[in-house]
Amino acid sequence: MVVIEKPGANLTPGKYRCLYTKKPCFFIQLSQIKGLSGKEFIEFLKKEFPNLKKIVVGYDFYFGKNRANSAKDLKNIFDKEVEIVDEIKIEGISVHSRTIRDIIKAGDIAKAKKLLGRDYSIFGKVIKGLGIGSKELVATLNLDINGFLLPKEGVYASFCKIENITYPSATFIGKRETIDGSFSIETHIIGKTISTPKKEVEIIFKSFIRENKKFSSLKELKKQIEIDIEKIKKKLEIPA
Repeated sequence: MVVIEKPGANLTPGKYRCLYTKKPCFFIQLSQIKGLSGKEFIEFLKKEFPNLKKIVVGYDFYFGKNRANSAKDLKNIFDKEVEIVDEIKIEGISVHSRTIRDIIKAGDIAKAKKLLGRDYSIFGKVIKGLGIGSKELVATLNLDINGFLLPKEGVYASFCKIENITYPSATFIGKRETIDGSFSIETHIIGKTISTPKKEVEIIFKSFIRENKKFSSLKELKKQIEIDIEKIKKKLEIPA
């Protein structure tokens, strides 16, 4: 599987593509090929893969500088087998990464799952936070996320996977309006106290709970967090 790496936030950046296919992945930076014509791009692939016998693309695939060539043009430029995969629709919605991106940015996690065929998740490293959570609110893992598209700001029912153990969690994405106004991604492990993980953790989104908002005090924020956690327990079907 040839993966064209683009800068910015992606649904599945870099190495994470390999989690969803059994085929070996080969990564090509967009900067390597964006200036190539359609013919030059195919020659590039033939050079990279000397035994190339077949190319499989989607019906809406475009290639070459300024997207000058369509999937159908492949059959004229590439001298071997070409397979064009037809459009796929789920509940009348055409499955496109741009459509899924818009749905995730709108916070509609359930609909995104239908189109992706899996729960949407992000990976990140745990970083040091302000320490206010454990003292004044609830303990959270503060995450550094790079390369992943983030859902809209708010609170989510989620699972947090740490070293192959999955914990129910409440995840917050957005500006800490009540505290310092800075942007953060934090997750609270429900019903467990764990030490700070040294490896990457995965946040698996299940449903949107509420919008981000500013509270009059930390006391009010804590009260809302407790309400959020109870809602999340019900969503995740966690016994009381």
